[in-house]
Amino acid sequence: MTELVISNARIVTRDAVIHGAVQVRGGVIADVSDVPALLPGAIDFDGDYLLPGLIELHTDNLERHANPRPGVRWPAAATAIAHDVQIAGAGITTVFDALAVGDVIEGSSRLATLTALTEAVQAMHDAGAFKAEHWLHMRCEVSYHSLPTLFEPFIDHPRVRLVSLMDHTPGQRQFAQLDKYNQYYQGKYGFDDEGMRRFIENKRADQVRYSARHRAHVIEICRRRGLKLASHDDATPAHIEEAASCGSVVAEFPTTLEAARAARAHSIKVMGGAPNFVRGSSHSGNVSARELAEHGVVDILSSDYVPSSLLHAAFLMADGDHDKLPAAIAAVSATPAAAIGFDDRGAIMPGLRADLVRVTQTPALPPGFPVVRAVWRGGERIA
Repeated sequence: MTELVISNARIVTRDAVIHGAVQVRGGVIADVSDVPALLPGAIDFDGDYLLPGLIELHTDNLERHANPRPGVRWPAAATAIAHDVQIAGAGITTVFDALAVGDVIEGSSRLATLTALTEAVQAMHDAGAFKAEHWLHMRCEVSYHSLPTLFEPFIDHPRVRLVSLMDHTPGQRQFAQLDKYNQYYQGKYGFDDEGMRRFIENKRADQVRYSARHRAHVIEICRRRGLKLASHDDATPAHIEEAASCGSVVAEFPTTLEAARAARAHSIKVMGGAPNFVRGSSHSGNVSARELAEHGVVDILSSDYVPSSLLHAAFLMADGDHDKLPAAIAAVSATPAAAIGFDDRGAIMPGLRADLVRVTQTPALPPGFPVVRAVWRGGERIA
C-alpha cells in the first residue's frame, strides 16, 4: 500500500490552520496530526501550506486552448492535455470543463469545436492521460435556435455532471448596460454601428422565440437524469426565483448584490469570479466579486478564464489572516465539492481522498501571493 507522509506543514483544515503532519495510505488521508516533528521518510514542508486540492466548477480554459489565435484551431487531444497541465499546475485536482452548447453568433469556434472537445475529454480520461480529474459542465444558451438538437448528444454522456442555463440577450443579466455589450461584441466581431444594431435586434427576437421553451426543455432533462443545475449572470430577485424553482444549486456570477443576497436566501450557493476578484472589478461593469465577498455573499470561487486566479483569489480573500484562511480555501474546495455532490474530497481530514497542494509564499512576489510547489491527486504526485 502506497504511503505518503508530509510533516512540518501549515495545514489548512476546515476550521483552522495547524502546524503539523499528514499521513496518506492507499490514496486516502489516514491521519492528520498537530505535531510537526519530521518523521522518517516524510516530506519536510519547511513551513509551507498544505491545502486540499482545488475544485473548479466552471472554466472556459479548454475552449481557449482550442483556439489559441484567431483562425487557429488546435487538435482536440493536444488541446485537452495542454489545458490539463495548466489546471494541475494551478493546484486544481478536480475540474469541470465548461463548454458552450449554443452561442450568440453562428459559425463560432465554440460551436465548431464542441463535439471534438467533449470526445477528447472522454478519450483522455479513459486513457488515464489526465493529471486532474475532468468532468463536463454544459453551458446551455437558451436563446440559441438549435439548442435542443445540440444538447441531445450530451444527455447521457458519462462525464457530464453539471448544466448551466445562460441567456446573453442584450439589455439584461451580464449585459444590462448596452454600452458594455456594444463594446464587448463590436470588439470581438468587428461590427459597425448599424451591424451592431441589427445584431441586438436579432438577439432580442431569438429570446422571445426560444428562451422559455428551451429553458423548460433542459430543466426537464436535468431532472430526469439527476444532473446538477446552475443559473448564470442573475441580476434580479426574479432571476433567482426562477433559478430556485428549477432546483439550481449554484448561482454563477450574479451581477448585482441584490441577486446574490436573494440566492443566499434561497440556499443557492453564490459563485464569484476569481479573475474579477483579483482585478478588483468586473469586465462587464457589474458588481465586483470583492464587493460581494465584503458583504459575505460569496460561497464559491471560479477561475473562469484564468486557472491560476483560483488560488490567488482565495488568498486575497483571506487577506493574510490565518483565521480567515480556512473559509477562503473552503470556497475553492469543500464548498464546491458539497454543491456538486462529491463527499470524498474537498478537505484535509481522515477518510477523504488525498488531493493535496503544497503552497509557498516568497518575498520576491507581491505580499500574500501564493505559489504552487507540488500537487497530489489520490496520493500520487501530478505536478
